[in-house]
Amino acid sequence: MAKYLDPKADVTFKKVFGEHKNLVISLLNALLPLDDGKQVESIEYMTPEMVPETPLGKNSIVDVRCEETGGRKFIVEMQMEWFPDFMQRVLLNASKAYVRQLPKGNDYNLLQPVYSLSLVNHTFEPELDGYYHYYHLVHDLHTEKVLDGLHLVFVELPKFKAKNLTEKKMQVLWLRFLTEIAPDGADEVSQDLLDNPQTGEALELVRESGLNDEERAAYEGFWDRVSIEATKKAYVDRAFAERDAANARADAAVARANAAIEKIREDKLQTARNLKAMNLTNEQIAAATGLTVDEIAAL
Repeated sequence: MAKYLDPKADVTFKKVFGEHKNLVISLLNALLPLDDGKQVESIEYMTPEMVPETPLGKNSIVDVRCEETGGRKFIVEMQMEWFPDFMQRVLLNASKAYVRQLPKGNDYNLLQPVYSLSLVNHTFEPELDGYYHYYHLVHDLHTEKVLDGLHLVFVELPKFKAKNLTEKKMQVLWLRFLTEIAPDGADEVSQDLLDNPQTGEALELVRESGLNDEERAAYEGFWDRVSIEATKKAYVDRAFAERDAANARADAAVARANAAIEKIREDKLQTARNLKAMNLTNEQIAAATGLTVDEIAAL
């Protein structure tokens, strides 16, 4: 019986989308917000040029880059964990790809759009509905006015539910391909994934029997690294949460102390008012309450 491996691992993801142009083209056309008539038709793979990684997350990102014959650039990333600076990292990567199109002295009209597709195996926008997040440059009031330069798409894989988007066939099939196989593999997959030419070909590529010993070891090592990073992230998150809780307790203690001090002062002021009403001198009231003569005179 064929065993299928999780395509989100580095070795399987790159085997599918980093070595087979027809499959990454299908993925891009299914998941990117491309207008009719502007679908990707042909690409060439580019050498990855990564910005420096964060200390955490460096082992959980898979990167595939390609360029269309017409010049558009595409960056596809599989991110297993989400960290607060990942969105800025993605923006920086896309910006670098955009700027590097223009050697000094060339015409700005030669610049082509850059599309970044980040597939994230983590929920990073829990307060927002939907798994698909598209960022681009638009006019604040007239959203039909767009600067066609950077296009960033983030897909929260844990939020994806196939039953909600039956009308987008290839998008649903590719996201099912990415989400329905666990890290330890699957002995069976859905027949509709096997029947589709693109996902069927991709499934053949992630069959365990098709990997050599080195690739199997890389596959297992990837999930070990992801597990270690998840543990590190949980530790860091817990440390920050404990720090924030300690700071909150300290702030609350300071607030209580300040409130107590203010209450004592207010009591003294009220006592001073009462003594003043009894026609005691300011000096006598100061001696009784500890307030200054000037404070009492101001009452």
